[in-house]
Amino acid sequence: MEAWFSVEALAADTFVISEPRHWEEPHCYLLLGGKRALLIDTGLGVGALREVVGSLTTLPVLAAVTHAHWDHIGGLRHFSETAVHRAEAPWLAGQFPLPLAAVRSQLLKEPCAFPPAFDPAAYALYESGASRLLEDGDVLDLGGRQVEVLHTPGHSPGHVCYWEAARGTLYAGDLLYAGCLDAFYPTTDPAAFRRSVARVRQLPVQRVLPGHHALELAPGFAARVDEAFARLEAQGLLYQGAGLFSFEGFQLHL
Repeated sequence: MEAWFSVEALAADTFVISEPRHWEEPHCYLLLGGKRALLIDTGLGVGALREVVGSLTTLPVLAAVTHAHWDHIGGLRHFSETAVHRAEAPWLAGQFPLPLAAVRSQLLKEPCAFPPAFDPAAYALYESGASRLLEDGDVLDLGGRQVEVLHTPGHSPGHVCYWEAARGTLYAGDLLYAGCLDAFYPTTDPAAFRRSVARVRQLPVQRVLPGHHALELAPGFAARVDEAFARLEAQGLLYQGAGLFSFEGFQLHL
C-alpha cells in the first residue's frame, strides 16, 4: 500500500481512505456489502487507489462520486464501474468547467511530498464518462446494505450526499466539512446550497462523514451551517460575491 494514503476502519465493513499530506486532505469511503462494495469519491488521482481498495476487499466496486470536481474524480480511472449525478455527466466526458492548467495549479498550490512515481506534468483530468448516472432517491443495494442518493446541489449542480439510514450515517462530500464551504464559483449556487443543508438537517443523522479535513463532525453540524446561512440571508447576503464569512468551526465563501 502506498504511504501516500492513510486507511482507517470506521467499522468492520467500512473504511476511510485519506490523502492527509495534501492541503485538500480529501477522504474516500469504502462501504462493503454482501455482494458488492461502494467507493464514495476517489480523491486526487495522485496514487494507486485501486491497489489500496484491493487490499481491503475482493468485491466488485462501484466508484460513485459526490460531485465531479477534480479532487473527487482523480481515481475514477482505476475503476470500470463509475457513477455521478446526471447533471455533471458532461464534466466526466471532456467538458470539465476548468482547464487542465488551472486544475494542475490547484493540485500544486502548496508544497507537498508527492509519491516518487507521481509526475505532475503527466497529470490529466478523467474524461472517460460514467457507466451509471444517478438521480435523487436512487438506492444503491450492496447486498444487505443500502445507501440512498440525495441530490444536494449548491456546491456544484450535481452534488449528492449518500445517506445510509440504517446506520444514521451521512456521507456529506463538500456539503458539510470543517473548513471553508465554497459557493462562489460560477457553477455554484448559494441559495441551492442553503436548501440542501436545510434538507439534510431534517434527517436523523447520527454520524456525518465529510469530504475533507477533520474526519467526523458533530451530528448537529448541519444545523449550525443552516443557521449561518439563515443569518446571511436575513442580512441580504445570500448571493455570489457577497464575501467570506467566518463562523465557529467553518466558513462560508459566497
